[in-house]
Amino acid sequence: MFTSFARDAMTLPTYDGLKDTGLTVGPVLLQDIYNWLKLNAVHDVGAAKVKVYIDGWPVDPTKGFVELPLNKSNFHNDKPYDLPVSDRYSFVDGVHKLWVYSTDKPLFKNSPTKPRSEIRIRGYDYSSGVWQFEGYGYVPCGTTGVCIMQVFGSTPPQATTLMLRVYNGSLYYYKAGPVVLENIYDRWFRVNVIHDVNASKLQVYIDGVLKLEPPGHGGTNHYFKFGVYEQNDSSYYIESRWKGIKVLKKM
Repeated sequence: MFTSFARDAMTLPTYDGLKDTGLTVGPVLLQDIYNWLKLNAVHDVGAAKVKVYIDGWPVDPTKGFVELPLNKSNFHNDKPYDLPVSDRYSFVDGVHKLWVYSTDKPLFKNSPTKPRSEIRIRGYDYSSGVWQFEGYGYVPCGTTGVCIMQVFGSTPPQATTLMLRVYNGSLYYYKAGPVVLENIYDRWFRVNVIHDVNASKLQVYIDGVLKLEPPGHGGTNHYFKFGVYEQNDSSYYIESRWKGIKVLKKM
């Protein structure tokens, strides 16, 4: 649907007229461009940087929402049943680090589910209205085959309304869904997920740009989760980091 690119450009050397600037081939901004596209280029002369947006312009997805209070009691760790939380989770300098190995045990003994180290947000389960999750995510290079964020709750037999998964350096909607963001390894990116329960629709923003508008999947109770939950074709070690977690509601 939407593709965006935003990167601080290199500082260009000063030149006169057509003097060679020394630039060679830069990063690919967008593939398959034989169609109409919207291009926005922002040049901050004083800061010597340029940002380029394609088919998207950053907005504030939280506008019109009210941020709800969060404290430690709202963060519940789901982890391998035979390990203490500290073996698969740390919180240092405001950053939640969550990791598991593919050989770890599931959440409960005899559970058919795969290993996970997730934070389930408690106290804000919902069944109606318009709710939003915000957080800054980070996935280290090599982590693949993992769900890093989900909206739990759905009409059975499906368990979730939304999953954001990582496969080979790209962020996907589930596994067969569209690519939400490419080249996510080793950098922070802002995630905003809006769930309009009554309208049965969601919106996914990455770095303020709308990337996806999937339908809801029903269900009578929902909540947000983030971290790592192993999926098919995973790496042996999977990890994600999160900071700036917020829950918001449209009043």
